[in-house]
Amino acid sequence: MAVRRISIFTGNANPDLAAEIARVLHTPLGEVRVSRFSDGETFCEVRENVRGVDTYVVQPTCSPVNDNVMELLILCDALRRASAAGITAVIPYYGYARQDRKVAPRTPITSKLVADLLVAAGVTRVVCVDLHAGQIQGFFNIPFDHLHALPVFLEDYLKPRFDQETVFVSPDAGGVERARAYSKRLGAMLAIIDKRRDRPNVSEVMHLIGDVKNRDCIIVDDIIDTAGTLCNAAKAVMEHGARRVVACATHGVLSGPAVQRIEASPLEEVVVTDSVRISEEARACKKIRVLSIARLLGEAIRRIHNSDSVSSLFV
Repeated sequence: MAVRRISIFTGNANPDLAAEIARVLHTPLGEVRVSRFSDGETFCEVRENVRGVDTYVVQPTCSPVNDNVMELLILCDALRRASAAGITAVIPYYGYARQDRKVAPRTPITSKLVADLLVAAGVTRVVCVDLHAGQIQGFFNIPFDHLHALPVFLEDYLKPRFDQETVFVSPDAGGVERARAYSKRLGAMLAIIDKRRDRPNVSEVMHLIGDVKNRDCIIVDDIIDTAGTLCNAAKAVMEHGARRVVACATHGVLSGPAVQRIEASPLEEVVVTDSVRISEEARACKKIRVLSIARLLGEAIRRIHNSDSVSSLFV
């Protein structure tokens, strides 16, 4: 039986990550032209034959979120109409994930809406990294692979620098499971910050649960948006006697005053992945380090294409 070809496509959201994934897989990026009409409408043209080809579209739905979501949908629609054998949406950062349930009357669940749009566009499988809410997987009735950046952080940053005396800190109650996973892998301790939020993007740290005195602390989170939560958590940890504090977060969205807050905070270093293409301001910040998840995503794509198990990558 003939082996189906594989082709990697990308829009404008993070072409550098897509190119690195293609290098990992030893395959060239697929030829696609993404442009806009004068009124702002998005146009995509696939410039190679994809009939019977397994296609993978690498497109994080980061800022500008609406433009990148539409690019992803339109590119997937173009591939479907070109008779691609399969269309896997590789979405390192899933935009609209924070609206995963109704928190007040008459509000939307946009993460479900985006899921429906992806399926309607012809997507046959989805790969994401560190969803804000794991239950988003259930919004899809197609195969969904939820990867975690934990192995990347452990191997490329944490293990060479920290030991069992380190304390992993969850910046809120919702991130305890994530922080526990990190602490378990490093054999370290765990602390939790009780955070109360009065309105979106504004948080207030109340108190810290756990002992951080005279210890190195690592705050772990999935997203750094405006960095208010992160910087308040770092301040609270240092006020409780920590020796130093760093942060690890998968998605460095870094919007608004995030970079300035990080610069002014007691954080020694903030480590993010390239799931989101960070701004020039963030690149210039000496406190911000970027790790690549290209090998992780490339290996996931290889296993999906070869019908091998992906479960070992979930840890």
